[in-house]
Amino acid sequence: MPDRIAKVANRLKVMPIRSPRALIAVAGPPASGKSTFAAQLVAHLNQSTHSAVLVPMDGFHLDNSVLARRGLLARKGAPETFDVDGLVSAMWRLATEQHLYLPCFDRGQDRSVAGRIEVNSQHTLAVIEGNYLLCRDAPWNHLRPLWSMSVFLNEPNHVLFDRLVQRWLDNKHDLREAQARAQNNDMANVAFVRRSLDPSVDLVFGSEVEIQQGA
Repeated sequence: MPDRIAKVANRLKVMPIRSPRALIAVAGPPASGKSTFAAQLVAHLNQSTHSAVLVPMDGFHLDNSVLARRGLLARKGAPETFDVDGLVSAMWRLATEQHLYLPCFDRGQDRSVAGRIEVNSQHTLAVIEGNYLLCRDAPWNHLRPLWSMSVFLNEPNHVLFDRLVQRWLDNKHDLREAQARAQNNDMANVAFVRRSLDPSVDLVFGSEVEIQQGA
């Protein structure tokens, strides 16, 4: 992980920074390590010459009540369970406005919370992390022009599956249910993320075999 952080940071040193801030997208399949990587990148940048803010895409989850009405609650985390138009609009604001507030996802409450992330004029970099940020399919592809840099994290399927099962076990599911959720929902999202990856991504870390196969 430190080598990957250093590689991104070194690229940023020679990259022109947009005003008021540059947006760096960190994408990858579920359980690929995006959240950890993005948080460590922001911490590293804040210790150097830039002031950075972390913006998780999960803040744009549709509410459980909306998902239930649409019959999508069991598919929470799939592309169709996000407010994509709201995300695109917010990212345009993030790229052009000095000061704004953005939502985050509260895992304890299992819902999005408005206005929890404050972005100000001192933040010259924003690191956005999420599964579908580098998807070439509409409407996700409306995000692509906003990224000053894009990073894709990947791991082999067996590593992702084991991590996903453990995630569900940590959320008080028994082993059979954890494996079912990981296989039936999460791994379908893994396949979609790889299949829809924009080929113009700047940096890819991890296994590239599954990406090439669209697995």
